[in-house]
Amino acid sequence: MHRVTQKWFVYILGCRDNTLYTGITTDLKQRLHEHNHSLKGAKYTRGRRPVSLLYSEQQPSRSAAASREYQIKRFSRKQKKQLIGKLEINAVD
Repeated sequence: MHRVTQKWFVYILGCRDNTLYTGITTDLKQRLHEHNHSLKGAKYTRGRRPVSLLYSEQQPSRSAAASREYQIKRFSRKQKKQLIGKLEINAVD
């Protein structure tokens, strides 16, 4: 049986109030839409709309994405801004 490998992404959003939100997903475009337009978006971002995608990076598994998310969430704001500035947003397929 062939196993389909799912792409996982860690992402950082910029919120209207100038705060940053970090999360994981398999579909960046859909998740950004959820954050901006539905109740499926994180409670944190619902009151800070609109949000925009500032950064993303692909990870090989959900576990790797969750570990990286945890690492990034522990970064200072300055470290997150440096990370955002270093790498461009990955293209959304």
